[in-house]
Amino acid sequence: MGIIFTKLWRLFNHQEHKVIIVGLDNAGKTTILYQFSMNEVVHTSPTIGSNVEEIVVNNTHFLMWDIGGQESLRSSWNTYYTNTEFVIVVVDSTDRERISVTREELYRMLAHEDLKKAGLLVFANKQDVKGCMTVAEISQNLQLTSIKDHQWHIQACCALTGEGLCQGLEWMMSRLRVR
Repeated sequence: MGIIFTKLWRLFNHQEHKVIIVGLDNAGKTTILYQFSMNEVVHTSPTIGSNVEEIVVNNTHFLMWDIGGQESLRSSWNTYYTNTEFVIVVVDSTDRERISVTREELYRMLAHEDLKKAGLLVFANKQDVKGCMTVAEISQNLQLTSIKDHQWHIQACCALTGEGLCQGLEWMMSRLRVR
């Protein structure tokens, strides 16, 4: 009887897992969001505020918030942190000049009380562009190995083709099973 109840509970209890997608402007956040939701490239303009989509993977529901990354909007990111289970940071792998800004924003976020239990997924986007930073370079520049109080993963990807995005989602799914 308990097994049947558990299966029914899982079938009808669609718990949503809140995910915020952040990064500097032009990193590819919105393109990634719509690759997840529609499996296609959508021509986007800079996000003012946020976009939100529900993504369902193997009966697991993720409510994904894509938050604008312009400098003037970054101070408001913390208004989205409540109940966030995962933070996806999208890095433009071609933007060597601003990787230190990404690192500063990342550590400011991770220090916030509302994100103390959140998992961190870093998408190294635009890996299809010749001469871009490698995953290892980005990891080193962001000092990811010094992050000890959050589970994290870095994933190479290309938002335009969708390459690498499923692997990132699989990592998030695996973190949910660990709990």
